[in-house]
Order: sequence, then C-alpha cells, then structure tokens
Amino acid sequence: MDSVKIAILNITGYAGISLARILHGHPNVEIVSVTGRSDAGKHLSEIFPHMDALDIKIEQEVSKEVDLVFSCLPHSASASVLEPFIRKGVKVIDLSADFRLNNSTEYESWYKMEHPCPQYLVDAVYGLPELHSAEISNAKLIASPGCYATASILGLAPIVESGILTGEIIIDAKSGVSGAGRSASLKTNFSEVNENVSAYSVEGHRHLPEVMQEIQLLNKDKNLKTTMLTHLIPITRGILASCYVNLENKDSGVYTKQEINQIYKDFYSDKPFVKISDNPPNTKQVSGTNGCVIYCTIDNRTNRLIVVSCIDNLIKGAAGQAVQNMNVMLGLNEKEGLSHLALYP
Repeated sequence: MDSVKIAILNITGYAGISLARILHGHPNVEIVSVTGRSDAGKHLSEIFPHMDALDIKIEQEVSKEVDLVFSCLPHSASASVLEPFIRKGVKVIDLSADFRLNNSTEYESWYKMEHPCPQYLVDAVYGLPELHSAEISNAKLIASPGCYATASILGLAPIVESGILTGEIIIDAKSGVSGAGRSASLKTNFSEVNENVSAYSVEGHRHLPEVMQEIQLLNKDKNLKTTMLTHLIPITRGILASCYVNLENKDSGVYTKQEINQIYKDFYSDKPFVKISDNPPNTKQVSGTNGCVIYCTIDNRTNRLIVVSCIDNLIKGAAGQAVQNMNVMLGLNEKEGLSHLALYP
C-alpha cells in the first residue's frame, strides 16, 4: 500500500512528540504536517533536538491533504479543531477526552463545559483494541482512551466479564509526572514532586467515567460500584493500578488463584500487548513499550481478588495505543511500529 499521509495536531506535548517518534519508524506512514500552537514556524528539532531526523516545520494549521489526523490537543479544543476533518471524512484518532464518553451530559458533568461536537459521539469508537478491535477496523473516528482508564479497564475486564464478582470495585492508581503534561506547573515542579507522593482528584478522577462506561458494557447484569483514587509519584513515566474486587463463592467453595489466572489468560490469549505475569509488575518493565503487564492474586482471608496492572502512560496510555488503533483501523499488523523493548534502567 502507498504511505498513509499523517498529520499530528499539537506535536509539542509529551503525547505528540512520543507519537512522532513512533510514527517516524513506521513503514506504512509519512508524517506530512504537524502543528503546535505556540511554536509555529520553528523547525521541530529546535524544540526537540532528538527529533532532528524528522525534517519538518511546525505549522499553525494543517497545510496539506492528509489521510489521517492524530490530535494531541487538550479536551474541548480538540473536538473543535477536528470537526472539519470529521465532516470531510478524513480518518481521525483523538487522544483527548472529547469523544471517549458516549453521553454528552456525562461529558459536561465531568469536564465542566458544553461538548463542542456532540453530534459525532454516536460515530466515535472507544479505542481500546483489546475490547473493540472489530469496531475500530470499521471506524473513521477513534477516541483513544485515557491512561488511567487503559490500565484500569485492562486489569478489570476479564473478571467483570466472568461475572464472579460482587459488583464493588476499588482502583488505587499511581502515575509518573509526565501524565500531567509538559506545561509548567508548581505541582509538577521537581522540588514539589521529588521524594513526595500525593493523592489528587480525590472526589473522582476524570478517567473514572470511561472505566465505568466500558466495564459496564462487559456485564450489564452487575451494578458495578467503582471507586478510583489517583496518586502522583516521583517518577517520569509509568502507571501502576491496583484493583480490588470481592469475589463470589462458587458451588464447591472459593475460586483459586490458578482459576483466576486462567480466566485472564483466556481473555487475552490473542491480545499481543497484554501479558499475564506470575510476578507483580513494575513500571520499568513496560517503560517505552506499548505493553500492559497484569498480575492477579487472591487475599484468602477476605476472598478478595487483587489485580495489578502496569503500563507506560505515554505509550500504551497515549501515543502507542493511538498507533495500535491506527494499525487496526488501516488493516495493518496490529504490532507494526510497536515492537520496542522496555527502556532499562
């Protein structure tokens, strides 16, 4: 096939530049236009010297005809800029939250603003390929999931679908500082985050409605009451989500760890980026990769399942997953351009 012509909106954020790095090595695409709101007119290497191999200038707006647009703009700004592309039928993958929730009222409740383009929500596909690959392959508008949502949904999906839980879920998730974006902020200043851990969005993180929306689709018979608490930890990249689920008893007693692991292995048997591990994962294990490592165990004293799910927030939680969506969307090998080994140390 001919190279797919790609535009990246807002390349100067962490997600945008991670996306450019991955796509630059992808054999089936060509990046022909990139935008950046405050750096228009500059060569990309002026902002990111490590990207000097991508000989391209940052523009205010997309100046060329393209086959597919990735948007790394913030929520609300993204939908407005993407609207002309969607209307023209150009394939779109949005890394913002604008098309993730299928209900505009829910969006307005969590994001405290009116949805810019609610008419397109019905056409948007939630871009978690492990759950929606068939829909993604036929879609023109993909909403790439949030990073916390990705780690949490992948950790919960098999047990939710199995139906052997009571319906009460707790998610305790921790993220590196890059999840807050590249803009300067006192909260992400080195002196503030170094040797420090803090909880935030304690009344409910914005990725929670995504989690609830997607896991409820897997089991509509359960009233899945879900609590999520997020924490900022002093590392650059990575998310580790610990999920706690109360298990039902089976007729012969309680479920074993081996039985639960088999449920997870069967669920992800044909999913190349998810690994069910025999040992608790760590963020270094997935750093720089599009992988998700999941570990399951049971607290036998309480019959509670503990699921630990680990991803790189900038790759599987953002840029890598967006490329994975593109591969599925275009009928390419799902792993194309995404076979990186972890960065270590």
